Amino acid sequence: MRALVTGANGFLGRALVRVLLERGYAVRALVRPRRSPGELAALGAEEVAGDVTRPETLPAAVVGADLVFHLAGIRRAPRRDDFLRVNADGTRHLVEACLQHAPSLRRFVLAGSLAASGPSAEGRREEDPLSPVEWYGESKAEAERIALSHPGRLRASVARPPRITGPGDRENLLFFRLAARRILVAISGPPRPLSFVDVDDCARGMLLLAEREEAIGEAFFLAHESRTDLEGLQREVLGALGVEPVRLRIPPLLLRMAGSAADVASRVLDRHLPFNRKLAEQILAPGWTCRTDKAARILGFEARIDLAESIRRSTRWYRERGWI
Repeated sequence: MRALVTGANGFLGRALVRVLLERGYAVRALVRPRRSPGELAALGAEEVAGDVTRPETLPAAVVGADLVFHLAGIRRAPRRDDFLRVNADGTRHLVEACLQHAPSLRRFVLAGSLAASGPSAEGRREEDPLSPVEWYGESKAEAERIALSHPGRLRASVARPPRITGPGDRENLLFFRLAARRILVAISGPPRPLSFVDVDDCARGMLLLAEREEAIGEAFFLAHESRTDLEGLQREVLGALGVEPVRLRIPPLLLRMAGSAADVASRVLDRHLPFNRKLAEQILAPGWTCRTDKAARILGFEARIDLAESIRRSTRWYRERGWI
């Protein structure tokens, strides 16, 4: 059985490619035309040049695919239109290519996000209305709507992971680098709980969405049953690094100002900086938590890797590559 993975060069994409190959799937990896072949080909995947923002490149990628995992997207951008162009319109282009050129397609699995549902300290449920509060979440909510808008023609499922941790993670790299300098960032205000999932657990969960008939037309939160918060995540990093921190307390207004300034700098420099408005707003939300009972009940999914082990794995990976 052949599986196409978009965003295969990304953090979650590489983990999913490894899981699929281990399970005996033939894997086709969609990679941007300007990227040179390398890691994925070495693993045994077939690399196909393409870009979800360029619909003319997609028919050759989807032809003959039994499963499509759509992970390609952006998490950082200084403009709303950038998020919508890549995350929403890119999904539309891929869905249209599948409908027209992949008649044998058995499942389309979208990598969504808890950000599409919106923040919650109590725990979002899948049936709650989508209530994104920033541009990234808005674009992922629109991608969901597109993926699930063809019942009977496209057998689609949506994975909604929360914060993903593990080897190769760039989204949380800033906190590792701060911890390496003995800095613990504490945001003034009430506790802001977080759900999380290790990248390998998330990849396993996405495969379940592709294999289980009960997943068709449904969205699932893929998360560990335990929760943390930003300070708890940083303390795990500090523990893995074996350092004692200096606590740096930051008021919310200053964080928002810094995020806005970073977006301006991103536009001027034409590059995505590690800190931005999106990250500031996510940090300041009342919480980013979700329930895990639906995925457990319907898919039999259980995240096995706890936060401490996930952070230890990340730390080893960063050190081996000189990132921290």
